[in-house]
Amino acid sequence: MTEMMIALSHIAAGLLQTALFLLLISRLLPSRSPGKKGVLTALAGTAAFLILLSFAGLPDFYIAGIKALFLTFCAGRILKADIRMSLFISIFYEIALSFWQFLFAAWLGVLFRYLALPDDKTGTGQVAIWLLHGLLAAAVFLLLRHKKPAAREAFRFASGIAVAGFVAVITLSEQSVLAIADDTLDMWTLLSVILMMSVLVFYISRQYEMKKELARLKSEQAGLLERDYAALNQAYAVNAKLFHDFHNHIGVLQQLLSRQKTKEAAEYLNALQEPVREMAGNVWTGDETIDYLINSKANKAKSDGTDFRIQVEFPRRTNLKSADLCAILGNLLDNALEAARQVPEMEKRYIRLTIRRINQMIVIKVENSYASGHASPLMEKDGALKTTKEDNGLHGWGLKSAQTAAEKYGGCVLTSYTDTDFRAVATLSYEGVPIR
Repeated sequence: MTEMMIALSHIAAGLLQTALFLLLISRLLPSRSPGKKGVLTALAGTAAFLILLSFAGLPDFYIAGIKALFLTFCAGRILKADIRMSLFISIFYEIALSFWQFLFAAWLGVLFRYLALPDDKTGTGQVAIWLLHGLLAAAVFLLLRHKKPAAREAFRFASGIAVAGFVAVITLSEQSVLAIADDTLDMWTLLSVILMMSVLVFYISRQYEMKKELARLKSEQAGLLERDYAALNQAYAVNAKLFHDFHNHIGVLQQLLSRQKTKEAAEYLNALQEPVREMAGNVWTGDETIDYLINSKANKAKSDGTDFRIQVEFPRRTNLKSADLCAILGNLLDNALEAARQVPEMEKRYIRLTIRRINQMIVIKVENSYASGHASPLMEKDGALKTTKEDNGLHGWGLKSAQTAAEKYGGCVLTSYTDTDFRAVATLSYEGVPIR
């Protein structure tokens, strides 16, 4: 009966360890959110896996290694996380669990004045295990309650735990109550140092990845701006040509009207308007670049059969740079155009652009229809924009570029959706620029 209770205790502890690991991966690495179905699948697999290992009779070292590989498989399969980083985390996660279990058992032995380390098959050993797993359960609760922590905050917290473990094992070497072999203490002291180094290595790696991502975002943003500016330059070229030939056109019109050929004069005027009619519109933000960008997207929507409606209230003379506004509007509107284009029913294709000024804040809202049966919509998780490959053209990089531009002005980009409608809202704080 005792053996059965201990086996069930080990399985319950393994389930808790798996749940915490999945939550850690979802917080530390770009990955999917661990949904209920995925978590239940991982837990069921963990239970079956631990039952099989209990019959194998393998040493603890091999069991920890196999568990690390299993956790890595769960992270890659269920959360779609990076395999290499998941393996890195799972290895040191298993080391940390074994390390802290040793510390709890050792200090309980010191407290109750055992002559040797408590065995995990004894009552004291089980108390040590569940003291540790009580803390793990509290960690699971806190991770579920709180949003994703900032990288620096997570690094400080993990570093604090690693340093506390190092201090605990050094202090343990000074006690004289419990008989612990010097080789054992040396091994755990070395592993505590390795754990501290692993936290530092992981933090440096994530900082490097963030810098690489930022560089890619800037490159992506530059490409988008280059594309939009090319279209705008073409529009300016058309206008320049019209103004250059203006005196010739006036002469032709004067001749037609002097001969009372009003019909021909009207047709001539219509022909002159044609090159710029596509660029003309009722949207005026005070920034010609933004105006042309919005109108070019509106014309593209019209060619796709998408109903595009615009409402703009934009302040004049602000510190908002045209390049950043183009990055935000260009990405949001491109995403909306591509998503709306995939709606099969022409009459259901729509885009709504709203720009509003609220005190010292600009709110840019883009709403559009999308084909709900065609792909999964973009989602927001813990303040970060998430996407999948089958995302109705709602490109994660484009929205990250918009997010990066919005953050320059203390703003952000938030998303929401229903079964048929998608919404992206960008907020930016601005300052007025005086006239010089």
